[in-house]
Amino acid sequence: MKEMVSKKDDVTTYKWDDMPEEPLNELLSRKVITGERTMIAHIFLKKGCVVPAHSHDNEQMTYIIKGALRFTVNGREILLSEGEVMHIPSNVVHAAVAVEDTVDMDVFCPPRQDWLDKTDAYLRGK
Repeated sequence: MKEMVSKKDDVTTYKWDDMPEEPLNELLSRKVITGERTMIAHIFLKKGCVVPAHSHDNEQMTYIIKGALRFTVNGREILLSEGEVMHIPSNVVHAAVAVEDTVDMDVFCPPRQDWLDKTDAYLRGK
């Protein structure tokens, strides 16, 4: 698919292979596509990658394409494996560890402004 750019009421198409991959730390990188009110991302986590506890106003859906993540949500552990989806409501504190090399797809509504501004220091090890 070729990217199409046209008037506001038209569509835009993307190809994941053409999207730039943004390294966040040695174990974590992502590719992001953002619309007006929705963001979708492919997240690449190497085994052992830790996503520290955090929360955000954005509603989140996480779909495991390959691998597995062990989430900690509200004091309980949830193993999310290939083919499984988890809905994370707004402002729920969550953390994750990659139990194997993992590719997941996250969808956010609204888009994550901290990702767009690159102020997501908790993912960058800062």
